Amino acid sequence: QVQLVESGGGLVQAGGSLRLSCAASGSIFVINDMGWYRQAPGKQRELVATITSGGSTNYADSVQGRFTISRDNAKNTVYLQMSSLKPEETAVYYCNAQISTVVRAISAVRDYWGQGTQVAVSS
Repeated sequence: QVQLVESGGGLVQAGGSLRLSCAASGSIFVINDMGWYRQAPGKQRELVATITSGGSTNYADSVQGRFTISRDNAKNTVYLQMSSLKPEETAVYYCNAQISTVVRAISAVRDYWGQGTQVAVSS
């Protein structure tokens, strides 16, 4: 069983910063891509940023230059440093990871999601 647990959300004023963390635990063999997504009220979930196991990153155009995704492979953790936050970025932020597991000699690869962490940006 694999779990992703996010932390670091909260309330911040416009222009402020927050750092989100997401730690994966359980029967993990390999973690491939990791990423952050967000979902605002009444909107679809959207990609924020992703990072490969080798450290290559990809960002949504709207956050390029303001957000930084990173990971610590030894800790199975991915981070999202968010700066210059805007009120319209108020959303639930979700961690995602593509994880390979081996249980009783059976291997499997699938996407896992965290429970989400609320980020609220006040104007």
